[in-house]
Amino acid sequence: MRVLITGNMGYVGPVVVGHLRQRHPNAELIGYDSGLFAGCLTAGSRAPETLLNRQHFGDVRDLPAELLTGVDAVVHLAAVSNDPIGDRFEAVTDAINRHASLRLASLAAASRVRHFVYASSCSVYGAAGAQARRESDAINPLTAYARSKVMTEQGLRQMNPNGMTITCLRFATACGMSARLRLDLVLNDFAACALTSGTITVLSDGTPWRPLIDGRDMARAIEWAIVRKEADGGRMLVINVGSDERNHQVRELAEAVAAALPGTSVSINRAAPPDGRSYRVDFSLFRELAPDHQPLYSLGDSISSLVSGLRGIDFDDADFRRSASLIRLNALSSLIEQGSLGADLRWCA
Repeated sequence: MRVLITGNMGYVGPVVVGHLRQRHPNAELIGYDSGLFAGCLTAGSRAPETLLNRQHFGDVRDLPAELLTGVDAVVHLAAVSNDPIGDRFEAVTDAINRHASLRLASLAAASRVRHFVYASSCSVYGAAGAQARRESDAINPLTAYARSKVMTEQGLRQMNPNGMTITCLRFATACGMSARLRLDLVLNDFAACALTSGTITVLSDGTPWRPLIDGRDMARAIEWAIVRKEADGGRMLVINVGSDERNHQVRELAEAVAAALPGTSVSINRAAPPDGRSYRVDFSLFRELAPDHQPLYSLGDSISSLVSGLRGIDFDDADFRRSASLIRLNALSSLIEQGSLGADLRWCA
């Protein structure tokens, strides 16, 4: 089996590569990444790319068609991947997350790729309230990032798949340790706060709902999707990925981290304006179609992996929200200020 993984040098990519190499030791794994976060290694002495058979560098907007020759499955992770970046680079977010994704899918279909796995997001539900949302429910994307995911899903529905099975995985909010850790994710942020200052600072009023999924469970879902049979969901499938038990209000997450690290206090900004991004998600379809690939890692497991991982790298930066490597918008801003990266998020010549 030959698998092409785009965006493999981000936060989730190293976890996916490690999992697929373990589960499919004889597979040919190929990485394709622009390398924007290549220098953001945070764990271990071995670069995750050494688990690949080949690593290609390039912008996903320019991915060459010949790279898809003989590929059985495409795992498409490459994206402008959070709300702050999407807000600052809205046009680029659309170009990368939507246009480049649909171009890649068309190239894959033309190359007779059998499986196309797209990393979508539960953020498409936006302001959804307390009622758990199913795939058939109305969506309400509130940010450029969420809108780009919706429009890509719609474009994939409309394309001619040429026999290719397409799976759009609407992931819950990612969390947990990675060889390229991000701390601009809610649980990861709280763990870093607790370890460095003994106080978890919740920037919202703590009431919004978020479903969470450990990166290791995201990898398990991708493993399922790259071999999914058409009978399990159809030729084109959009599916929520996570578990009902991991729908949490933000304040619950802060309290769970504080409980894991005794002595930690929680500071909630109760005067903050309401955060419209609040959604609970129903994962029953994923339970039905992928019973052998259900999430294994609890909230406590994710917190434990973060705490041990951060301690393992002697993390002690109480001002980490300004970090140029652990906060992705800061990483991009730093590269732009250095003159290495253009405002279109392309490397400068």
